[in-house]
Amino acid sequence: MKHFDDHATRTALDFTRLIAALRAAFAADAQVPSRHVHAIEAGADRGTVLIMPAWSAAGFLGIKTINIFPGNGARGLPGLHATYVLYDAHTGVPLAMMDGNEITAHRTAAASALGSSFLARQDARRLLVLGTGRVARLLPAAHVQVRAIDEVRIWNHRPEGAEALAAQWRSEGWNAQAAPDLETAAREADVISCATLATAPLIRGEWLAAGSHLDLIGSFTPQMREADPACFAGASTFVDTDEAPTKAGDLLDAIAAGTLSTASIEATLADLCRARHAGRADAQERTVFKAVGSALEDLAAATLVWQAAHP
Repeated sequence: MKHFDDHATRTALDFTRLIAALRAAFAADAQVPSRHVHAIEAGADRGTVLIMPAWSAAGFLGIKTINIFPGNGARGLPGLHATYVLYDAHTGVPLAMMDGNEITAHRTAAASALGSSFLARQDARRLLVLGTGRVARLLPAAHVQVRAIDEVRIWNHRPEGAEALAAQWRSEGWNAQAAPDLETAAREADVISCATLATAPLIRGEWLAAGSHLDLIGSFTPQMREADPACFAGASTFVDTDEAPTKAGDLLDAIAAGTLSTASIEATLADLCRARHAGRADAQERTVFKAVGSALEDLAAATLVWQAAHP
């Protein structure tokens, strides 16, 4: 069994190729069982373990294990840690162990950009990012593949973290600034991408301008939420998979408040990628994309890593 460390995994996940691979994966057929979710209690510490399998006719089977511990930030540690094992789907033979953190971060950012390719305005150029973790750091590089992003703002509940990431992005050539006032930044943004582990809403519907696109990719359990129910009122809502309405606190809150119903959700990524839904209808439409993640995305990313080593 081969081992791909973080560098080898990351190098193979170029966003141009990865976004295209996700589009193809959602348009094709694959077996993606519901994830296994387990709550972890170790003394005063709390976490969540997700076990996410998927396999396809291409001959690959993959299983990701991801551990989410929101309290890690206070310890100076990332909130998510993951491993990925790729197998031969015909024989069950293990092929490779890959860095699950890199796969998770890159496929999440790529799915965010894939959603924006259908849902953000064609002239969208101002991106607001919430969060400073692994996924948040990748969002400008992912979104610029689908829209001409030329202005990036970053907000974090720890302002020093936003300042540091903005400085890093500037050193990489981005027009990036920290956003000390979240409301002002949200009102001015064309695309707002939330990549946090928040358990209370950060974005409020009254802040969202006509024609804006709200991208919610951080929260993935009923206890987590990044947007208040008003964000969904009057908006066209899309999800990554059919699991989202049962997993996402944002959607569950909006359904309970009556600002969203499951029947009013426009489409999934599979519907968009298979041209069953055209996506954004016009420049004034306000759109929301809610993603909880899919093992299909992990499998597509892991397949890219494997193929890069076996051209």
